[in-house]
Amino acid sequence: MDTLRNLLTSLQQGVALGHFNVADLVLLKAVLAAAVEVEVPVIVGASEGERNFLGTRELAALVKVMREEHGVPVFLNADHTHSRAKAEEAAKAGFDAVVIDFSALPFEENVSRTKETVEAIKAINPAILAEGEVGDIGTGSEIHETVHSDFQNLTTPEEARQFVDSTGIDILAPAVGNMHGMLKSMVQGKTKKHLNIERIAQIKKAAGVFLTLHGGSGTDDKDFVRAIAAGINIIHINTELRVAWRRSLEGSLASQPNEVVPYKVLPPVVDAVKQVVSSRLKLFNAQLTSDERVLAAG
Repeated sequence: MDTLRNLLTSLQQGVALGHFNVADLVLLKAVLAAAVEVEVPVIVGASEGERNFLGTRELAALVKVMREEHGVPVFLNADHTHSRAKAEEAAKAGFDAVVIDFSALPFEENVSRTKETVEAIKAINPAILAEGEVGDIGTGSEIHETVHSDFQNLTTPEEARQFVDSTGIDILAPAVGNMHGMLKSMVQGKTKKHLNIERIAQIKKAAGVFLTLHGGSGTDDKDFVRAIAAGINIIHINTELRVAWRRSLEGSLASQPNEVVPYKVLPPVVDAVKQVVSSRLKLFNAQLTSDERVLAAG
């Protein structure tokens, strides 16, 4: 299998890698099944909380087996890692990338701790990709009542350039109108997130590295297309999967009130999550014509 760096470097215009978080085998099976169905590479992500539940080494072993079994390029990312120790744990377990997230700290401390952690994980595996985050997009892939108070505080191009130059990261996650989780109105399909496409293009030019869009759930499809055209290389989806997981599990239990066998209750859940992942992978991997690229870029 090719390296994640090589894959990102070779992405065609109008294409981004889909990143989907997992916390159990149901979600992992769904993500892999979608990747096989659509026949595109995929990134499996797990935050610190998700890794604590599933197991860091256990997840790495499962992905390794599934990668060998299905023959689809599957990469593993340690999402939102808030300590050097947890980052090193993921690197030693064989993860392809680590999101080093000290974004809640003041800028200079974010820089120093990110730089220290980048050096630590690359000493373990020089090929691992280190991602850093600048800006506030909230926390938690959950259902929120209201928008986070700092939602419109976007990352500036100068912050992005300085952060990349000072830390040695390979991938940058900026705040560009995105936010973690979804509002209730988004879950209901009444509203959508909208991104600052101009700011994405400015940051891409200033930073000169791969860009990740965190908090992609609930984003308008056209904004996704325009964001990819402006320079986004990886898109994170989590809450949409969790909503599908919850709804389909409730439906499966309700339709089989006396069933106690997990492997009879859970297949509809795998299928429901798979449908969400497949739809996103198809959107992120759409091959745009030259005219569509111009239109998407605005």
